[in-house]
Amino acid sequence: MSVTALDPRTAFVAIDLQNGIVAMPTGPHAAADVVSRAAGLAAAFRDRGLPVVLVRVSFSPDGADAVPGRTERQARGLAFPEGWDVVVDELSGHPGDIHVTKHNWSAFHGTDLDVQLRRRGITQIVLAGIATSIGVESTARDAYAHGYHVTLATDAMTDGDPAAHAGSVERIFPRLGESGTTAEILELLTKTHA
Repeated sequence: MSVTALDPRTAFVAIDLQNGIVAMPTGPHAAADVVSRAAGLAAAFRDRGLPVVLVRVSFSPDGADAVPGRTERQARGLAFPEGWDVVVDELSGHPGDIHVTKHNWSAFHGTDLDVQLRRRGITQIVLAGIATSIGVESTARDAYAHGYHVTLATDAMTDGDPAAHAGSVERIFPRLGESGTTAEILELLTKTHA
């Protein structure tokens, strides 16, 4: 794992760091640690005038906008408690942040994320969030396909399944971009974006 560069116009994108998701059991990193690291990355990006994108997943009360395909592991009929889709306090409350609501795994599919990034001249994204093998990986795949440079903050993401996290980090992410720890990314950001 090595992060070699951060483009002049790089954005930080946090995936699904919202009340209902951070409350779920995760591994290998505790959700609270992921939120703390993501908040540190977001603050560093804001301090440098670089965009911060907060992505949340949400569905209409009747679930009509949920993905309709048949799967072996159906999530139909789930009832979500009030406020489950609200971005955690540690990341919210910054008026300059970009907010994206998705209804699929990827933050690019069916949203205006690509337009929001391109209009700001963004060429690279740094990704964090939950779950590594679902929302983060799907977004990383689409970012790569859209031609963005992708950097993955591997200790600022976690999963409901530690083996799935490891599979994404070890097998998939090296084909999509560069990976590093939050500390490594912050160090590079300090060197390249004074």
